[in-house]
Amino acid sequence: MAPATYAVDPLPAGPPWRSWEEVGEEAAALQGVHAPVRSVPFGARNRIVVAPGDSRSMTLIPDKCEGYCRGVDGRNGPNLACEGCGQAVATRVDDCGQWQAVRLEPDAVGRRPSALPAGPTPGWDDLERAEHRVPPVEPDGSWSRRWEAAVGVAPAHPVVATEGRPVALPSGPVAELLGHAVGRYLPAAGPGARSLALAGPGIRAPRPRPDVLLVPRHPLTGASWRPPGDEGAVVPMDSGVWAYLVHPGETSPMPATGVRDDYALPPRPWYPLTPHHRAFAHTLARLPAVRLPGLRGFRDACR
Repeated sequence: MAPATYAVDPLPAGPPWRSWEEVGEEAAALQGVHAPVRSVPFGARNRIVVAPGDSRSMTLIPDKCEGYCRGVDGRNGPNLACEGCGQAVATRVDDCGQWQAVRLEPDAVGRRPSALPAGPTPGWDDLERAEHRVPPVEPDGSWSRRWEAAVGVAPAHPVVATEGRPVALPSGPVAELLGHAVGRYLPAAGPGARSLALAGPGIRAPRPRPDVLLVPRHPLTGASWRPPGDEGAVVPMDSGVWAYLVHPGETSPMPATGVRDDYALPPRPWYPLTPHHRAFAHTLARLPAVRLPGLRGFRDACR
């Protein structure tokens, strides 16, 4: 989570965990899980998620600080307690390879006004601002972690929308940056391939309509953008990543030295942009359409 932001996770998350075999398909679906996974979460819904640096008046619970590497992963539930009363109130995750966040237990915390003025509500127009775009390369020359997550989440949607058929990507940044990720999960494009194109605010809708539209998620609500009256298949994507695909400009904060006064992206890594497989499996397992008979082979990838 970025500082001074928050999110609300509507789905159950975290312990207690129960095995897929113990829970069964129908009970797992009620928890928002539609494909076999190792463990089905039965934790609280609607946890508020904040950046670790934005948490206050909480202390770690020593016997709940398990982790795989150099941090804590929250595997056993809340690991932060209120400094005042000692009650467990939140779960901090900051282990290697994990998104750093603090998840507040909905039954243990209350919401109070901050008395600070609210910032402007972001809208679709914000996606056209240069500062909203997320470059695919970090300042150190590695692939962006946000892009790795985004290109892990995105392919799950065309897998479902096309029932595992090949997808033809448009030439340019989409094919260049997403081609490896899509090719990892879908057959190579050929006869009968489904068409995909970028669509969203500020760009003209393609005609005729492609089989699948690659669209942004709203930066505040997370809702997928759609053309008015359109009910066709869409692939929702991180709005900052989508904005870069639409307007691939030089947005790095690292200035080029010695030759130019403007900004330039560092060189791209020698290896292709690889999707985060856990993000793909997590997303796919939570799409109800994964239960379609034609996607049986993909359901095995969710474990």
